[in-house]
Amino acid sequence: MNKKEVAEIKRRLKKDKCTVSRLAGCYVNSSKEKLCTFTEDFLNLQDEELHKYLEIASKTLSGNVGNNLIELEFPIEAEELGAPQHNLMALKKSALKDENVNEAFFDHIINTYDFVGNYLILLFYDNYDVMVKTSDNMALDESEETYEYIICSICPVILSKPGLGYREDEHRIGARIRDWIVGPVDSGFTFPCFTDRSPDIHSILMYAKKPDDPHKELWEMGLGCASKLTATEKKNAFTNILTQTIGVDKDDTSDVIIDIQAELNDYIEAKEEVLEKDEVFILEPDVVSEILSDSPVSEEKAEKITKKYEDFFKDEMPAATDVLDTKILKNNELKIDKKNLQKKVSELNDELKKTGLIDENGEANDIVVNVNPDKIEEITTTFLDGKKCIIIPIDDGEKATINGKKQQ
Repeated sequence: MNKKEVAEIKRRLKKDKCTVSRLAGCYVNSSKEKLCTFTEDFLNLQDEELHKYLEIASKTLSGNVGNNLIELEFPIEAEELGAPQHNLMALKKSALKDENVNEAFFDHIINTYDFVGNYLILLFYDNYDVMVKTSDNMALDESEETYEYIICSICPVILSKPGLGYREDEHRIGARIRDWIVGPVDSGFTFPCFTDRSPDIHSILMYAKKPDDPHKELWEMGLGCASKLTATEKKNAFTNILTQTIGVDKDDTSDVIIDIQAELNDYIEAKEEVLEKDEVFILEPDVVSEILSDSPVSEEKAEKITKKYEDFFKDEMPAATDVLDTKILKNNELKIDKKNLQKKVSELNDELKKTGLIDENGEANDIVVNVNPDKIEEITTTFLDGKKCIIIPIDDGEKATINGKKQQ
């Protein structure tokens, strides 16, 4: 699924466009015990509850495609009878109305999902009549096909913070009663994928709140898919290869790392000028080698970096933008701006020392201004930029003297 297809489904998760018909849930404690399960006709929910549930479903389709949202394919064995994809098909076919199918799915997630604490598993069922679109992207008032899908959202359930509150039954301020609150979505998925505006039952779109540490046990054991690296994981891996080979601490953004990232950024910008629309620039090992040749890295270390890069990404080479660390580049820009500002301050201090307004230690001197006695009565005050200032008139060619030094 691309960004546009994700957005089309996400737009449906609004009250005015919502056609979600069924909700099922299971609340699990830290001991992996089911505290309660439930099913509801979605549109019969109270408005406040419905909006909150829609927020959760919408969040499961949020973030960047390739980072928070990862599309995975089911291997053949995952589609066999009793396998994960087959069970998801059963969920979809039942429209969440078969409690035995729901319970079997909840049990499987509980057995495979690695989470410390209480959590809530939610299932949403929707049936979308996909409108035909013309070449200019205008929707026609007729259905081309139906996209029947399930959204699964797994949310931590946390105990509210302690505090004081008004205890109405006792008419006093006392300790507030703590309760269990459903938190933001941690993991989830949409099945099947909505590819080319059509159902793809061989793929599933995973959601990870933390792309640097996704729940891959859910991807692999829970859903039977081979996992992929998120964009954040690719960037971190590339950075680790650089720092380990160059010999700097991973938390130390050295000038060499900055130079490499800057060279990579320049290379990407040049490449994007000749790429077709939506074409992805894949960073091959020979391009990495070329970028390193223009950096301060020695030839020996450049070869080691290229080899490690090729070995790590041998299954699938990343997009160049996935390994570009924009944070390093931004921090470097701020660093340069700071140096330029410090230089300007230093130059200004030098000028102030020449006038005698400050001494060699940067401390302010008392200011003594010599004024022509004939013009003392002409001295006035005014406000400039909110500050009261003294105005001393001088004739053309005349120079004021401050601390004994003549000023232009």
